[in-house]
Amino acid sequence: MSAISVGQAVVLGVVEGVTEFLPVSSTGHLKITEGLMGIPVDDKAVVAFTAVIQVGAIAAVLTYFSKDIARIVTAWGRGLANREERYHHDYKFAWWVIYATLPIVVVGLAAKPLIEGPLASLWVVAGSLIVGSGLMWAADQMGRHKRGEDDTSLKDAMLVGSSQILALLFPGFSRSGATMSTGLMLDLERVAATRLSFFLGIPALTGAGLYELKDALGAGVDTLPLVVGTVVSFVVAYASIAWLLKFVAKHSFNAFVAYRIVVGLLLFGLLGTGVLSA
Repeated sequence: MSAISVGQAVVLGVVEGVTEFLPVSSTGHLKITEGLMGIPVDDKAVVAFTAVIQVGAIAAVLTYFSKDIARIVTAWGRGLANREERYHHDYKFAWWVIYATLPIVVVGLAAKPLIEGPLASLWVVAGSLIVGSGLMWAADQMGRHKRGEDDTSLKDAMLVGSSQILALLFPGFSRSGATMSTGLMLDLERVAATRLSFFLGIPALTGAGLYELKDALGAGVDTLPLVVGTVVSFVVAYASIAWLLKFVAKHSFNAFVAYRIVVGLLLFGLLGTGVLSA
């Protein structure tokens, strides 16, 4: 029997779509939701399912930023064929995304047993939510928000891309939260840091979803729940991306910081009273 029903797939798809790109930890929210629905968070089928439905959210990014992606890929192709085109920022940026993805791939493969084992605990999620909030608040306060997207460099991309490892090892830290915070500490504007987070998330999350697909299909998850969860996450994520870009253009990250602290403390309470199992 499938470890995930169609109804549960809809709920998890909504949670994934809302939280994947907001700096609040999609992994943490998915694990909390699974725990409240009585779904074993350490079940291999469940772990694989949550990775696969991320592809829906990634498809939303690809759709939302399709013009930007087409421009960057076109510049990359021209640069490969023509040496003079290699000075174009978009050509360089395409390579930076590739380079910045390598650290998380290496760590993800090397630390897979830990990621799917001890580090998958909800205690880790609760602690990471709160610790990550402190980093995000400090980054938003310290950052000078003066550099735009065209001012990014290879160093920026590598640092922001490598920060994804924090979320990989400590679910609850938030991939978006880690990358956006790093961007802010590098003095990027909030919108520039957010857009960079999106672009760097595309290869990492797509790769994770495709890598886990075979395990999800072979671990007892039916195809229908996978399809439903992925489609729902796509629709909700698209709306979430549009909202986030408008929000960060005029507001700080303080609302997310406060929300993460509340959720982290609530999760500690649920775990401490036995309502949820770690």
